[in-house]
Amino acid sequence: MLNFSIDPVLFSLGPIEIRYYGLVYVLGFILVTFLLLKYRDKLSLSKDGVYDLIYFLMLGVLIGSRLFHIIFWEPSYYLSQPWKIFFIWEGGMSFHGGLVGTILAGYLFSKKNKISFYKLADFLIIPSLIALAFGRIANFINGELVGTITSVPWCFNFGDGFCRHPYQLYSAIKRFTFVGILIYLQKNYNFKEGFIFWLAILLMGLGRFSIDFFRDEMVYLSLTMGQWLSLVMVVVSAIIILKYYSKNILLERNL
Repeated sequence: MLNFSIDPVLFSLGPIEIRYYGLVYVLGFILVTFLLLKYRDKLSLSKDGVYDLIYFLMLGVLIGSRLFHIIFWEPSYYLSQPWKIFFIWEGGMSFHGGLVGTILAGYLFSKKNKISFYKLADFLIIPSLIALAFGRIANFINGELVGTITSVPWCFNFGDGFCRHPYQLYSAIKRFTFVGILIYLQKNYNFKEGFIFWLAILLMGLGRFSIDFFRDEMVYLSLTMGQWLSLVMVVVSAIIILKYYSKNILLERNL
């Protein structure tokens, strides 16, 4: 058994603390901004358009992830203390809500600026997955989202005396693996716009559904809330891929 002993605070300046988790969000948006500025001509974006898009995405991820957490994870807690809704620094952000929020933000931005949503989505999904993977590593450093109790040699004691699966690291490895798959497909095949995006949604849904069996969380009808929401991702993305991209997949395979 490995004892968890990582300080989640990177450094502090008086009452101000810089935590690894918050740093991941900042670095994620810096990465996306850098890539958008570098390839903005291919995406038909101006420099100001890049900064507007980042603003849209930041609002989308913050509002979406917070709302989903409040609605699907702890509604009674926030109903009893509604002012806590705004206390984001205390934690409580949902992956599925952040995903929905960023998709909606990207869609609204693309409609407003008359650019291809799917071209933008195909471009953004890979750096977003990289940021999400590092986010899980930050969860590990925070000692949160712990796994189920186990006796495997690499289990961790996160402070409660039990040896648990490092669920956060499993999730990070899963996301890095998906990044590799998507980069390979994007470089070696010429898929129709939107396919990489919807394939990423399918992979994330399948991955989250599978990995969550190692997560210590309340279950509803034998599954966690994250697994139920991931099933929605799988069904929706699978239907769209089969309906709109199956011919393109077969053509690329034959080539």
